[in-house]
Amino acid sequence: MRNVLEWLESTAAVSPDKTAFADPDSTVGFAELVARAQGVGTYLAARQAPCTPVALFLEKSTTAICGMLGATYARCPYSVLDVRQPRERLLGIVGTLEPGIVLTDAAYADAAREAFEGTSLDVVELEGILGTAADADAIAALRASALDVDPLYINFTSGSTGTPKGVAVCHRSVIDFITHFTSLFGFTAHDEIGNQAPFDFDVSVKDIYSGLLTGATVHMIPRDYFSQPAKLMDYLVERKITTCTWAVSAMCFVSIMGGFDYKVPETVNKVIFSGEVMPVKQLNVWRAHLPHATYVNVYGPTEITCNCTYYVIDREFARDEVIPAGRAFPNEKVFLLDEDDAEVVGAGEHGEVCVSGTALALGYYNDPARTAEAFMQNPLNARTLEMMYRTGDIGMWDEAGNLVYVGRKDHQIKHLGQRIELGEIEAGAQAVDDVERACCIYNAKKKRILLFYTGGIDKDALLEELKSRLPQYMVPSKVFEVESMPMTKNGKIDRKVLAEMGGVR
Repeated sequence: MRNVLEWLESTAAVSPDKTAFADPDSTVGFAELVARAQGVGTYLAARQAPCTPVALFLEKSTTAICGMLGATYARCPYSVLDVRQPRERLLGIVGTLEPGIVLTDAAYADAAREAFEGTSLDVVELEGILGTAADADAIAALRASALDVDPLYINFTSGSTGTPKGVAVCHRSVIDFITHFTSLFGFTAHDEIGNQAPFDFDVSVKDIYSGLLTGATVHMIPRDYFSQPAKLMDYLVERKITTCTWAVSAMCFVSIMGGFDYKVPETVNKVIFSGEVMPVKQLNVWRAHLPHATYVNVYGPTEITCNCTYYVIDREFARDEVIPAGRAFPNEKVFLLDEDDAEVVGAGEHGEVCVSGTALALGYYNDPARTAEAFMQNPLNARTLEMMYRTGDIGMWDEAGNLVYVGRKDHQIKHLGQRIELGEIEAGAQAVDDVERACCIYNAKKKRILLFYTGGIDKDALLEELKSRLPQYMVPSKVFEVESMPMTKNGKIDRKVLAEMGGVR
C-alpha cells in the first residue's frame, strides 16, 4: 500500500452507502465521497502539476473533506488554512506554500477573495466543482506515478522567529502511524468518532484517516460547541459518539464547566488526549462519569506524524503526579540525548526527546534551513543514514521504562542558582483544591516566576498552599487569577498572551 486513497476506496467498496463524514448540516457516504473527490481531483489535475500544494480556506465540513481528498486524487498535498488568522500571517504562509489554487466554500468565498486580493492566486468555490465528471484515465495515470513518499498534507505551526513552519507529511508516514493507532486502540467500523480538532491541526489527521481505514463515521463537531457545554454534550449523546481523540483543553472544558452534570454521553468508550499535560484532577472527573472507557495519553509533535508515544491509564494517579507519556508506537524509536548528544538511559535523568522512524515528517516545506536545524542524522548511529527529529522537549524515563514529559527546553529556567522546570510548579498548583488550570511564565529580566490560574481559590491562599508544597526557590513571585486561560488556535494555553498580561516583554 502506498496511498491513503486505497483506504477510502476499499471501505467504499465494502460499505458504499455508510456515512463517512457528518457535520451538523450534511453527511457524505463513502461511495459519494469517492465520486466527489475524484471530480475535484480531475478539476485540479487539469490546472496544476502533481505535488503542487492546494490551499483550503474554509472551516471543517463535508465539503472540506471532498476538497482535501480531491487534492490527494490530483497527487497534490493539501494545506488547510486557519480562516481566523491575520491577513499578514496568511500571506506569509501562502508565500511559503506557493499553491496553485485556493479552494473555499460559499460561506468563506468573499473572505477568501478579500484575503488574497492583489495576489495571483485562483480562488475556487468547491460547490461549483463537486459535480465535475471524473476523468478515470487521468486519475489512474496519477496513481500509477504516485510514490508513498509524496507529501499528503502540509500543516503550519508557529515558528520561534515569528514565521510559521509548514510541516510536510507523506502518505507512508500516515499509513504507518494510523495502522498502528487504530489497531492498538481497537477502532472498528462501529465507531462514531467525535472530531474536535480543526483541520489545520494535525490531531484531526487521526480522526480523518482512522475513519477511512476502519469505516467508522467521523462527526465534525463545530468549533463553537466547545464554548457551549450543553450543546456539546447534547451532540455527543445524539450522535452516539464512541471515540474522543481530543486536546487536553477540550477535555478540561467539559469537566470544569460541568458538562457531565448536565448529561453523560454513555456511549463514549475511548478517550485519547494530547497537546498538554493532563491535570489529574480533570481526568478524574471524566473517569468518574465514564468509568468503563479506555483513557490514553498520547504524546508527540506535528513533525513526527501525530504522536510517537502512548500510555494507557491503568491506575489512579495522585493529584500532583504527571501522567507518563508512555512507550513508543510500533516502528518508532524514542530516545533521550544530553547536551553532548550522549544517550540518557538512567531513570529520572533528563534529556531532550528525539524520535526516528518512518513516521518522521519530510521536513518544513520550502524551508531547508529550518529543516536542517531540527531534522538530522542520529548521532548514535555512525554506520547508516538514520534521520531523527529533535523535539525541543525535555523528558525522562520512569522506573517502569515509560517516557515522562518534563517540559520544553525553553521552559527550563535557572532561578536563584537552581535549575527549575516550570511544569513542576504548574503540577503543584493544579494539585491544590479549587485550582482548575495553572500556567507558569518566567520573567528573565526581572528574575521572577509568574503563576496564572483559574479556579475558586483566593490567590493569597493558593500562594500559602504552594509554600507548603514546593521548595522556596520554586515558589512563584506573583500569582494572577484569570477568568479563563487564553488559548492558541490549536487548543493549547497561549503563553505569549499570559506573558503580556504579566508585563513580560
